[in-house]
Amino acid sequence: MAAKKSSGSRKSGHNKYGKAASKSVKSALHREKRGTLQSGKGGRGGKVTSRKQAIAIGLSEARKKGARVPTKKAS
Repeated sequence: MAAKKSSGSRKSGHNKYGKAASKSVKSALHREKRGTLQSGKGGRGGKVTSRKQAIAIGLSEARKKGARVPTKKAS
């Protein structure tokens, strides 16, 4: 008898992030690698060099497009 793996706090097997969100993050990471990803409003903040910052920008873009992304946590 095979034991079922528990998926943590997920309910009914749905993903936290939608496909559109992962596509947006992937695009942002590619742009960061090429050196064309800019931070700030209108890209005035300069080049992004951090992988974490690139992911954050990708998720932010996905939110603006209406993709399924969890809300930001207050810091």
